Amino acid sequence: MSKFIIQGGNSIGGTFHPRGNKNAVLPMLASCLLTDEPLILHNVPRINDVNVMLQLLDSIGVSVSLDNHTVTLCAKSLKTTDLSQELCSKVRTSILLAGPLVARHGSAVIHPPGGDVIGRRRLDTHFYGLRSLGAEITTDSAYRFKAGPLTAWPMVFDEASVTATENVMMAATLAAGESAIYNAACEPHVQDLAHLLNAMGAKISGIGTNNIIINGVEKLHGAEYTVQPDYIEVGSYIAASVVTGGSLTIPNAGEPRTLQVMQRAFSKLGVEWTRDGRDLIVPAQPSRTILPDEGHATPKIEDGIWPAFPSDLMSVCIVLATQTAGTALFFEKMFESRMYFVDHLMGMGANIIQCDPHRVVVIGPTKLRGGNLTSPDIRAGMAMLIAACCAEGESIIHNAQVIDRGYETIEDRLTALGADIIRTD
Repeated sequence: MSKFIIQGGNSIGGTFHPRGNKNAVLPMLASCLLTDEPLILHNVPRINDVNVMLQLLDSIGVSVSLDNHTVTLCAKSLKTTDLSQELCSKVRTSILLAGPLVARHGSAVIHPPGGDVIGRRRLDTHFYGLRSLGAEITTDSAYRFKAGPLTAWPMVFDEASVTATENVMMAATLAAGESAIYNAACEPHVQDLAHLLNAMGAKISGIGTNNIIINGVEKLHGAEYTVQPDYIEVGSYIAASVVTGGSLTIPNAGEPRTLQVMQRAFSKLGVEWTRDGRDLIVPAQPSRTILPDEGHATPKIEDGIWPAFPSDLMSVCIVLATQTAGTALFFEKMFESRMYFVDHLMGMGANIIQCDPHRVVVIGPTKLRGGNLTSPDIRAGMAMLIAACCAEGESIIHNAQVIDRGYETIEDRLTALGADIIRTD
């Protein structure tokens, strides 16, 4: 167990270089199972979830080589398709090994995955998609997949699940015929995975839409690919800089369209930035006002499937709203337990009304004071860390290792930008 000790009040600013997208690299690691040739991935974040996925792959016989932020994988000689129960329980994306394993090896045993406890996270859509391609699935203490050669099939998902889209899309690359996934997720990390699969020889079209077409091929080959920047990390560091009065320059911040989706919500919270190609410049903004909706109505920031506001930025934007003049309603529609962390912010002095498990009203600005906090999940942990950086006095965040699952060496990188953070174990 780790904890952070933070002295608030320091300005966070300078130049920040984002790492690769956590939610893109995890399925990309799983995709190495689709070929017996090497897969080389650049700009891989050194975070705990990546470490667990690499351990899972190593445990079944994948050759894993890690050099700084480059990973080389080769799944030429697997020794088993039965995954470790202990490792599966540590990461949500262990389920992403099911599609590639059953497509290329005909079997997989996946134990119930772990991950953040932010609400029910169903797997029904994964099972529906893989069964549609011909896999037989039994569920008891583990999920057992069996299949002969997979056969393409048109599918209509009952939810635009990111991980189900990724899982089924990977499996369908080796299924005979043309598969279609209607109501597919189209987040930037889903698109990035699809581009990697095409680089490996897959035939995927409709990338970036909710209707993905996969024409199966006999085999995939190796590839070398650079993971796109993590827009959730970018948004988190923007929030940290803005609430502490700093200015931030982010080279290669990501695709302009991705930043445009983020900017819709940030601009409602009074945050401005400029773009120079893929670079982003966030000036110091000591005074900000929440932008009302037409008719001076209270604005609502709600999450949803892409290109709606991403759920993973909800927590840090709530902290941002506590330091901005005005009132905003935050509506978390996707996860029923994500909002519970706001109790910690209220304990620090934030003026927040929790309407129900899905909605909170934030009235700002309020001066936050240091607190004794516990991180319940990755994004709430990052939000509390940002709150501690702009609070008056000292804060302690327990269970800090949870934040490591999504943010690389967070205390070192924030300290380099001016924060005062010490980690103790």
